[in-house]
Amino acid sequence: MRLLFITSNRLGDAVLSTSVLRHYVETYPGIRVTVACGPVAAPIFQAVPNLERIIEMPKQKRGGHWWKLWKSVVFNWWDIIVDLRGSATAYVLPGWKRVVLSGNDDSVHRVDQLGQVIGVTPPPYPKVWINKKNRERADLILPARDKQLLIVGPTSNWVGKTWHPERFVETISQLTEKGAVFDDAHVLLVGAPNEREMAENILQSLPEDRRSEIFGSESLLTVMACLERADLYLGNDSGLMHMAAASGCPTLGLFGPSRDEHYRPYSRWGRAVRTDWSFDKIMENRESRFSKENLMETLPVVKVVEAATELVTSYRLQEKNHD
Repeated sequence: MRLLFITSNRLGDAVLSTSVLRHYVETYPGIRVTVACGPVAAPIFQAVPNLERIIEMPKQKRGGHWWKLWKSVVFNWWDIIVDLRGSATAYVLPGWKRVVLSGNDDSVHRVDQLGQVIGVTPPPYPKVWINKKNRERADLILPARDKQLLIVGPTSNWVGKTWHPERFVETISQLTEKGAVFDDAHVLLVGAPNEREMAENILQSLPEDRRSEIFGSESLLTVMACLERADLYLGNDSGLMHMAAASGCPTLGLFGPSRDEHYRPYSRWGRAVRTDWSFDKIMENRESRFSKENLMETLPVVKVVEAATELVTSYRLQEKNHD
């Protein structure tokens, strides 16, 4: 069997879409997979089981990227074609079964909607496959496994939903102080290559022997392997937050000018904490839709520290009872 899986340009949406891909990979063992997606998202699919090909689809004028995709796959027979970008492509390719997402349903989380499209309720959790090489690389980057690991994603692709750096500094300080849930933990800061400067003050607030950083210096699958080892991921609403949730580690996403009911971390141990202001109130009170203001002002440090402490405490209690 062969599957053509067409998914998002954006990293976060692509991670969420792996819920659908996971369903087909696990339902049809041995199914051969071709993934078509944007260049930013492409690396997260490199270890998908029975992967035949990744087709990168950088946007082109007048829909040229769709024409290029069609030409590259039209001479194959596809047992299943999944198009989560709602194009007409699935209908003009030779195949048997077609699954097309026609638009967003704002009454449910995006992963729940994807589950409805494939007729699976509840849907599988998103999953990003990694390999032994990625885990070995993570072991070289991170401290010994007996050391607690707090991973922080203090950046995002939009200033509006980027929590204040000084609040990250204070939150990390409170979570890692003596007697706190991450007393003497190692802290790994992660982000895109162009985001390191945004995190400079946070990096400088941490002792050199208790911090590491990955800002585009490692593959996304190596970052994923690091997330697997995290005792907590704390960060803004971003693709990295969704990767953290997909890794299974306790994940706390910070929300303000984005809807947590649609994009909260989707996993057993995924939680969202949002600003005191609702999404609608934030949007009604911003200077303009084109402004570059920070819209996370009404999320206080105490609220984040309490949410992180509660999540980690619950997770550890469950793990202890399980043992």
